[in-house]
Amino acid sequence: MSEAVPQPRRSTRAVDIAGVRVGGGAPVVVQSMTNTDTADVVATTKQVAELWRAGSELVRITVNNPESAAAVPRIRERLDMMGVPVPLVGDFHYNGDRLLAAEPACAEALAKYRINPGNVGFGKKRDTQFAAIVEKAIEFGKPVRIGVNWGSLDQALAARLMDQNAARAEPWDAGRVLREALVVSAIESAERAVEIGLGRERIVLSAKVSGVQELIAVYRDLSARTDFPLHLGLTEAGMGSKGIVASSAALAVLLQEGIGDTIRISLTPEPGAPRTQEVIVAQELLQTMGLRAFTPLVTACPGCGRTTSEFFQVLAQKVQEHVRAQMPVWKLKHPGAENLSLAVMGCVVNGPGESRHADIGISLPGTGEAPAAPVFIDGQKAMTLRGENIAEEFVAVIDDYVARRWAGQGG
Repeated sequence: MSEAVPQPRRSTRAVDIAGVRVGGGAPVVVQSMTNTDTADVVATTKQVAELWRAGSELVRITVNNPESAAAVPRIRERLDMMGVPVPLVGDFHYNGDRLLAAEPACAEALAKYRINPGNVGFGKKRDTQFAAIVEKAIEFGKPVRIGVNWGSLDQALAARLMDQNAARAEPWDAGRVLREALVVSAIESAERAVEIGLGRERIVLSAKVSGVQELIAVYRDLSARTDFPLHLGLTEAGMGSKGIVASSAALAVLLQEGIGDTIRISLTPEPGAPRTQEVIVAQELLQTMGLRAFTPLVTACPGCGRTTSEFFQVLAQKVQEHVRAQMPVWKLKHPGAENLSLAVMGCVVNGPGESRHADIGISLPGTGEAPAAPVFIDGQKAMTLRGENIAEEFVAVIDDYVARRWAGQGG
């Protein structure tokens, strides 16, 4: 007899994190994490602000020693002075109970605490140290993410489940036991927090692994067994295209099934690359799936033997960079502009058709075509651009369209 597959369901419970709503049918929230030394107030404040401007709606920071804990309220103060209201999430491991007790200003400044049940404490200290952090969350009215990770799983729990598995008539394979341990750790820890006095409306769960199929299986099971909001993320996803593809593959499946209320793309930054890349990838994942809109996305052809020039590639890049740079202004003056669709096509084969499907599209001349670039607006040919200033003129068309279509909608 085959095993019944748990049926996932979207979380109906909402958690408020300093004004950011996670779960309860709210749009999926994008979050990220700094990689600065939190004790370096200037560097951490700068990176938090960069992540927020890129679109991160929650930013997690490491709080691992007395210096970093003491820095948190100063970081919060600087961010407020800069007009950066993004909620800060404190990431605690091993000594969170002591740090929060010693630095009440840190406990107050943070919008949420992250607790890892696998390393909140060991042996007899585990329960008391877990309880101490939860009690601080209750005292300061803060929500908590109980974040389980297969790299730091509670060994006592794992041993207990292995013993139970050995007693089964048909033991599970090791992978299934591991997945069960992750799910049980998250749920039992959440229930323990509720017993201590933390409201259910202040708990978010996560159970992170670094394998795509394992992550999908774990979250399907977790979502079927609890109604707490879920934080999705493939831990240690990797660098570059590997990290992007792996995270997108796992999270897209879950999001399509209605699982997940907030996401982080855990990319290893390439040397010299900005930390903000993980925010952009998260936004583009949600936007390409039709779940949210953050900035106009550009449809562009990949190029072929018909496209002898690199101009369409340069134009596509210029347009994408321009609209992303304009979004902070458009968000205030022209809300709705994030839904704008654009197309930059390289030849006559699909160019006119794709351009007509977009709000604004341009079909550049390919090999053997007349040196003219028709521009389509709302499905109709509006003009033809020629000469050396096509890029500048096309960008001006976009700006004019946004100003007209979403005129007077800003605050």
